[in-house]
This record gives sequence, structure tokens and C-alpha cells, in this order.
Amino acid sequence: MKRTPSLVLAAFLLAAPAAHAAGSVDCKLRFNLSGWSAFYKTAKGNGTITCDDGSSLPVSISAKGGGLTFGKSTIENGTGEFSGVHGIRETLGTYAAAEAHAGAVKSSKAQVMTKGEVSLALAGTGQGWDLGVAFGNFVIEAR
Repeated sequence: MKRTPSLVLAAFLLAAPAAHAAGSVDCKLRFNLSGWSAFYKTAKGNGTITCDDGSSLPVSISAKGGGLTFGKSTIENGTGEFSGVHGIRETLGTYAAAEAHAGAVKSSKAQVMTKGEVSLALAGTGQGWDLGVAFGNFVIEAR
């Protein structure tokens, strides 16, 4: 059967809305995290990821790494914003992280990390003191 260009074009136009529906999803993370560092940095916490498609997922968070870093800190009501996500499950996994930080009593932190095509921008304020440069990973797992 010979297909005319108009039939091919019509099939493409009908398929386009389905491709758009499977596009990016806007997902956000709300979290609490506390930890310490003395050359080796570790922190644990929990949070919830919510997406604009109505999905929600409680998560556990851990961060580990090393570098020239010393301190102890707690972040409460931190926020994160994902980009490059097509579904909530893509937010889970290990992100590569690098940071420089300094703070006393009330400290603030902002950080951007990646996991393949997915990026995560974190921001938060908290209590504690810290000083240094650290490299490591940031792991998000379903609870």
C-alpha cells in the first residue's frame, strides 16, 4: 500500500500530544538533615518528594564524603528542586556532590548536584557550625 505524505503527516500530528504528555514533571523535595564532619562527612535525614503530576513519595536521605571539612550541622525544612525528571522514581538514586561551606550558629547551605540527566538544587538553613570543602554523594531512597 502506498502512503501519501498527508497520511504520514496526519499520523505524526496525532502522536504529538502523547509525546508531550510524557514530558518533564516538576518535582520538589522537602527535607530535614543532620550530620557531622571531621575529614569524613556524614549526614542522615528524611523528606518527601512531591510532583506536579500528583505523585508523592516519602524518602530517606544520606550524604557521605571526604575532604577538608570540620563541623556539625542540622538543616530543618530544607528544599530541593529537581530538573530533567519524567517521573517521581527518577528522583531516587545517588547524586554526585561537591560543596564549600562555612557557618556558625545559624548556617545556610545551597548546593547543586547531578545524577546523569537529572539535577537537584538544594537550599536550607539550620543550626550548627561548619567549615571546609567536601566531595561525595547524596543518596535518596524510598522509605
